[in-house]
Amino acid sequence: MTLQDHRTSVPHTGDERATLTAMLDFQRDTLALKCSGLTPDQLKERAVAPSALSLLGLVRHLAEVERGWFRNTLNGERSHSPWTPPGSTDWADFDVDEADVDEAFAVWREECARSRAIVAGAGSLDVTGTHEGETYSVRYVLAHMIEEYARHNGHADLLRERLDGTTGE
Repeated sequence: MTLQDHRTSVPHTGDERATLTAMLDFQRDTLALKCSGLTPDQLKERAVAPSALSLLGLVRHLAEVERGWFRNTLNGERSHSPWTPPGSTDWADFDVDEADVDEAFAVWREECARSRAIVAGAGSLDVTGTHEGETYSVRYVLAHMIEEYARHNGHADLLRERLDGTTGE
């Protein structure tokens, strides 16, 4: 199977903000590409025993990571996971047995949109936020998120290949 590749193109000579934001969008688009065309059961399948990792689990995890770094750390919000009870510190992102696929993708897309808006509203990449007493710049968060997505997109490659034999970049 060949997947239709509609990923964001990354400027080869853009400024730092344009390059970092396009690279992050490319990585987000890669995750969406790896999930495209699969059934809800395939998205939930834990394809590499004994790990609980699934493509839908990755989507939920990355929604949480987007929320945590952009909304909570950079924007100073106190937002909580939609998948855990109020006050819980548990991460429910990889627990996908009862997960609603459409909801998970909607939450992830909304968190990505909020993240983009926070970055667009930052006066510079030097704007900072804090998490657990540590200070982080927009630049750091963008670079970290590129790394986070790239690592998990490697997992997505293996999961997708195991599910239906589809390989790719």
